[in-house]
Amino acid sequence: MSRLFEPFTLRGVTLRNRIVVSPMCQYSSIDGLATNWHMVHLGSRAIGGAGLVIAEATGICPEGRITPGDLGLWSQAHADALKPVVDFMHEHGARAGIQLGHAGRKGARFKPWEGNGPLTDGSAWPIPGPSALSFDKDWQVPYEITAAQLREMTDLFVTSTRLAINAGFDVIELHMAHGYLLHEFLSPLSNTRGDEYGGDLAGRAKWPLEVIKAVRAALGDDRLLFVRISAIDWVDGGLDMAQSVQLAKWFKAAGADLIDCSTGAVVPGEKTPVGPGYQVPVARGIRADAGIPTGAVGMITDPAQAEQIIAVGDADLVFLARATLRNPYWANHAAEELGVEASWPIQYKRAVARRRTAW
Repeated sequence: MSRLFEPFTLRGVTLRNRIVVSPMCQYSSIDGLATNWHMVHLGSRAIGGAGLVIAEATGICPEGRITPGDLGLWSQAHADALKPVVDFMHEHGARAGIQLGHAGRKGARFKPWEGNGPLTDGSAWPIPGPSALSFDKDWQVPYEITAAQLREMTDLFVTSTRLAINAGFDVIELHMAHGYLLHEFLSPLSNTRGDEYGGDLAGRAKWPLEVIKAVRAALGDDRLLFVRISAIDWVDGGLDMAQSVQLAKWFKAAGADLIDCSTGAVVPGEKTPVGPGYQVPVARGIRADAGIPTGAVGMITDPAQAEQIIAVGDADLVFLARATLRNPYWANHAAEELGVEASWPIQYKRAVARRRTAW
């Protein structure tokens, strides 16, 4: 039996296997609304056999987007645009997730194929940060968000969570990684505040914990709450494994069900040791030392590699990104390679080499 294709259950939510399609920005929304692109992009990965498909980083407000093309979830119209996508994923056996976040000081940028730098065409919006420190030279300097504004932003996370429930999502993932606003609060490299939301690790984690608790309360007990973190900043003086293990313990106590273990991207110039499975040790360490389920992510491309991660207990789920961009049917192909019955839709079964049909 393949461990990768064993079901995974938390809070009564069962994934048909341990394969997760990571949230990957598509920059193809119009005013934050999902389009036909999202139906095809997310729906094809559900058809492809993944246990959970997570929609891209989604702004909780217009100013929370990375680019003007980002997905948003701040009104019922946004939920209504996503509901048919979620329904389609459910119809084809996949659970549906969405990653909620705020871009913070890395917001108001051009799409990658338009340059990826800060907007310079007059369309930029004011961006918040824990401190008035720009991400890089020539980038917009954020305003230092106040405690009152943080409470308002927590309410926006709750509103987006309720809208996600209306759309039928099974999993909410809070984006606390990759240098966006919640990660900016956690990292001492971007948070130099002198109030209760800065200083030591407990102070820097205060607002992220408030968000987790508020979202957990809005979700109830029958949906899952994942948190993606950048566990290591890869810069001296930044977040490290010891701090992130402590964060994971606090997040678990606040209501998080799983930590999605990524690294880096809070400041430029980091020294990241990129290679196949380079972040798996982070998932292994947090799982063992914080006692919470984890997801491993980062250059996981081969079915045998993914199987090994689950089989030896390095993580509970594997999150695949670019591998599933290249091949939306990665999970079904992995099943065949590992000798497991794949979940091909009936419309496609006549093309599957292992099957013999009269079609």
